[in-house]
Amino acid sequence: MNILLIGSGGREHALAWKIAQSSRLTRLFIAPGNAGTSATGTNVALPAGDFDRVVEFIHDNHIRMVVVGPEAPLVEGIVDFLEKHPLSRQVMVIGPPSSGARLEGSKVFAKEFMRRHGIPTAASERYDRGTLRDAQAFIASHQPPFVLKADGLAAGKGVLICHGRTEALAGLDEMLVHDKFGDAGRQILLEEFLEGIELSAFVITDGSDYRILPEAKDYKRIGDGDTGPNTGGMGAISPVPFADETFKNKVETKIIVPTIRGLQKENIPFRGFLFFGLMNVEGEPFLIEYNVRMGDPEAEAIMPRIGSDLVELFEATATGKLSQATVTIDSRFCATVILASAGYPGNYEKGKRISNADHLTGGLLFHAGTSRDPRSGDILTSGGRVMAISSLGRDLRKALEISYQNAQIISFEGKYYRKDIGNDLLMGTIR
Repeated sequence: MNILLIGSGGREHALAWKIAQSSRLTRLFIAPGNAGTSATGTNVALPAGDFDRVVEFIHDNHIRMVVVGPEAPLVEGIVDFLEKHPLSRQVMVIGPPSSGARLEGSKVFAKEFMRRHGIPTAASERYDRGTLRDAQAFIASHQPPFVLKADGLAAGKGVLICHGRTEALAGLDEMLVHDKFGDAGRQILLEEFLEGIELSAFVITDGSDYRILPEAKDYKRIGDGDTGPNTGGMGAISPVPFADETFKNKVETKIIVPTIRGLQKENIPFRGFLFFGLMNVEGEPFLIEYNVRMGDPEAEAIMPRIGSDLVELFEATATGKLSQATVTIDSRFCATVILASAGYPGNYEKGKRISNADHLTGGLLFHAGTSRDPRSGDILTSGGRVMAISSLGRDLRKALEISYQNAQIISFEGKYYRKDIGNDLLMGTIR
């Protein structure tokens, strides 16, 4: 079958790499893709936000399946549009309609959903500009730290962890008075800070049944030792050693199952990935947030561990037959290290020539912020997170060794990467 994959980042390259291995695939198109995805299929200059052009492309290229990688088009309703349009309504789509995408598109809605279905989560209150004084009074009368969350999508930057009252009050002012996050921050959640260990769990679901995918731990801070500002992710590890069977069983019974049942009870259709951002608090799982797509960089650590045919899994999901599907998982560790541009997550330069990208030994290279010079054919940097190196190993130490050896081989001006991905897991000092 012909498949259209929407997106351009490292997540989409990892998905494209896995989709390309399927015996069910005839042609793969990636819109718009990057310099790496062109090795797995055909990149097409198709804006995900132009739904009419997407439908036209689907019709003209006999597309039978659409896989939506990023969250923005899902929240904006691309699935609803495709399912209603006469030229695309028969196409299988992996991704939820806007009603399901609200689990990521609105932190307020997600929190209320968790409460309705008894899913353990941090206590929180909702505020807006009209209730700013109430939020200020709450901060003045409670002990820090505080967590401030913009309600809507904010490119992964809508969460502020404030360790003092002054910082929290300034954050409130930035979000509700000065519109730091625009429309996404018109409403905010002021949330209890949970002390624990973060990790992410993933399932694919057809809205009725689900299959659990490998878990992962990512590293958000830009600097070694988890210092500096948050990024979209500087690396990831899968599996997560501290997530033992007892803990994973709790995640399934207390969080995954109530979520799937809640979707059914509220008649919210969902066909695609569900990402559970978790906090392990003294052995008990708490749900911090939902994402309605694969994570990035988690996808680059998880896709290499999936042994099953991903397109077959997608077909079972799209047709409501997931109960008949099986997922095989590679028992080896996968370690992902992100190569970033100097200055990221702040201002950074683009257009730097990348060398030795074809000289890796033993690892996988997933492009994220890359493009190809149309005249010279050189691969150039075009984003803050440029590439991800993922390596499988019999143990975590070996997987990290391969990724870091390859991180040294690839070269571009301003290349930066964390040197301590996975060290906390190796040393037993979990952050």
